[in-house]
Amino acid sequence: MRIVIVTAGSRGDVAPFTGLGLRLQQAGHQVALAAHGRFADLVRGCGLEHRTLPGDPVELTRARTAAPSPEAAQSVFAAFLDDLGDGVVAAVAAGTDLVLTAFGPAPLCRLAAERFGIPSMGVYLAPGVPTREFPPPGWPGSGEASPEENLAAGREVLARSGALYADVLRRLRTELGLPCTAGEPVPPDDWPICHGYSPAVVPRPADWPAATHVTGYWWPAPSQGWRPAAELVDFLEAGPPPVFIGFGSMTPSDERLTDVVAAAVERAGVRAVVQAGWAGLGPAGDDILLVGDLPHEWLFGRVAAVVHHAGAGTTAAGLRAGVPAVPVPVLVDQPFWAERLHRLGVAPRPLPMAELTAETLADALRSCLERPAHRDRAAELAHRIGAEDGAGAVLELVDRLSP
Repeated sequence: MRIVIVTAGSRGDVAPFTGLGLRLQQAGHQVALAAHGRFADLVRGCGLEHRTLPGDPVELTRARTAAPSPEAAQSVFAAFLDDLGDGVVAAVAAGTDLVLTAFGPAPLCRLAAERFGIPSMGVYLAPGVPTREFPPPGWPGSGEASPEENLAAGREVLARSGALYADVLRRLRTELGLPCTAGEPVPPDDWPICHGYSPAVVPRPADWPAATHVTGYWWPAPSQGWRPAAELVDFLEAGPPPVFIGFGSMTPSDERLTDVVAAAVERAGVRAVVQAGWAGLGPAGDDILLVGDLPHEWLFGRVAAVVHHAGAGTTAAGLRAGVPAVPVPVLVDQPFWAERLHRLGVAPRPLPMAELTAETLADALRSCLERPAHRDRAAELAHRIGAEDGAGAVLELVDRLSP
């Protein structure tokens, strides 16, 4: 069966689907991964077909950040979605029997599947179905809400998502000859959705529809031909395990971030491997090694703790490695995962990026490293997660959808 997996966003929104796609391909399916052009090498390097989606997430993030007003930022995003809609339709039209869609482009993928008369299925990296048990990722506020408030918040997130896509969906329906609707409806309860994280991290809510699953994580495909630089190996061997510090696809506007990281490393008395990332970090010092992109699955098992933005992919990699974390969330689902790490006992309280200083980061590092309970709990969770087969669970559901 010809399967296309559609995802949009940063590397963390793409990498888990390389492993899932490879598993489906090894089972005999023909798999393509539709993602932005900057990830073509990542996808093809795993042996999967790459179908290009328009837009560059780095440029989108920078343009929205630089926009002079909320209205201007919204206009930038609307133009991105308009192009993305055409790209999703083209990716599905290139030959597809089944569409698997991440949460972000799901409205576009469901429309494309309708146009070509093929089934579709959700493959979400974060909880994407309303529940009474917790508020949806990205929902503002803190404290405990009532079950009904949680459910209402989840429905509101879906309604807001539908509003964002309304214009592009209306245009595409007209151009593709599909019947117009009052708005993109919430997917029916029998539309299959798989969530690619561990039930040990976020248990499946009891009030979710039967077709909504929590499968376990989908791990990125191994990086073919990658070898660690000699400089990195030497640094790791030259002293006690360092901490990892990286904020992935975040592009904080605070130009002092590099100085904050360098000062925090010195104050905490640790060694650090710092990933430049989209923020362009560049701290220097005898106890700091600056690196670019590299496989988290290789590095994280060799460090004492990970400081990160609590994106879904980096959070998963840290849990898989069994190391404690210092979550520094910025936006969207990151506060959700940061709070989850704290509740699981593998991290101190989240340190939002807006509150990050050399003092607060150093204090968080000491809190993380000086409590053996964090590492013990992380090792316990890693053992449970390692026994799961998330991609295998998706494969079983895909085979049920085969013609």
